[in-house]
Amino acid sequence: MVSADRLLAFAVMSLLVIVIPGPSVLFVIGRALAHGRRTAVATALGNVVGSYLLVVAVAVGLGSLVERSVTVYLTVKLAGAAYLVYLGVQAFRHRGELKASQIGTRSAGPARGDLRTLLDGVVVGVTNPKGVVFFAAVLPQFVDHSAGHVPVQMLLLGLVPISIGLVTDTLWGLTASAARTWFAGSDRRLSLIGGAGGCTMIGLGLTVAVTGRAD
Repeated sequence: MVSADRLLAFAVMSLLVIVIPGPSVLFVIGRALAHGRRTAVATALGNVVGSYLLVVAVAVGLGSLVERSVTVYLTVKLAGAAYLVYLGVQAFRHRGELKASQIGTRSAGPARGDLRTLLDGVVVGVTNPKGVVFFAAVLPQFVDHSAGHVPVQMLLLGLVPISIGLVTDTLWGLTASAARTWFAGSDRRLSLIGGAGGCTMIGLGLTVAVTGRAD
């Protein structure tokens, strides 16, 4: 249904957009620094699930509404920004609870639980302004309207950036968590890196809130 040339062109376009670190990447890095590898991987998975929900929204026609309406766009953007700041504040407040002696043990798993961590990633992914604009403005350009089944084509095409994003976000998270493990020789250093992860998320949330469309 989707021609190979369109699929390849969209894959290249997706890769070019994804390799530029955006809110999802920085969020995964922040969670990796604050909580470690397990949380980073769960966050990356949640991010791509949230991103694919954007694809579904575009496929059923909601994406164009978000793109056209300044009010709706700002609501989505500010909601995502506020949630990022909240998570960053929480990570910073609890940075002292990170203990080097617990690294690698089951008790040092995600403080928020795997499901909660996954849902955090979903919220950030679905409110990511970069994702909203990309899927609403770019994805429809690669659909072959003469072939019919436009929503199905969008859903299939959407799997391309989702797959790329899952791989790249996971690699970012694993890399950041490896750096965190290096700091695990000292509770004080681990606390500092946890605080840095929280500050990263707070800064990201503020950046998302003040940037984007000017219209």
